Amino acid sequence: MPLIRPARESDLALLPDIERSSGAVFRTVPELAWIADDDVQSEDAHRDFLKTGLSVVVVDASDRPTGFLCAAVAGDALHIWQLAVLSEYQGKGLGRTLMLAAIMHARATSLAALTLTTFLELAWNERFYRKLGFVTLAPDELDTRLAQILANEAAHGLPPERRCAMQLVL
Repeated sequence: MPLIRPARESDLALLPDIERSSGAVFRTVPELAWIADDDVQSEDAHRDFLKTGLSVVVVDASDRPTGFLCAAVAGDALHIWQLAVLSEYQGKGLGRTLMLAAIMHARATSLAALTLTTFLELAWNERFYRKLGFVTLAPDELDTRLAQILANEAAHGLPPERRCAMQLVL
């Protein structure tokens, strides 16, 4: 069973490299391959999650992070901002384990739902989250917060026709 623990200050310098490694899978989708070389969350952004949100890591036997999840409370929901696992550890259930930890955290803190935005139809995105019980929200089901997140993503170059918001009601 993978070990998950809260992220520590000493982990923060490693997290951008984990995200870069995780994003390499986008090279398998020609029209999205550019994402593999796009910007990742900075160490300072990770520090903000450490201080004010949920920042957890999954670690190997030497306590070195191999994946992470960053989230923050938004109203009555826990919004997942980033989930990343080193490419050589993908497909081993670490992302699922991190998501289950986030779901348990949301339940323990009496939140009503989890939300996130992701790519439509990709096995490691929308289809992955569906297996965890998330549902894809239609455009008319989006609240202002999720609609704004999707609009910000589009403004930063993510193709809006390939993006969606998802929700897991607890």
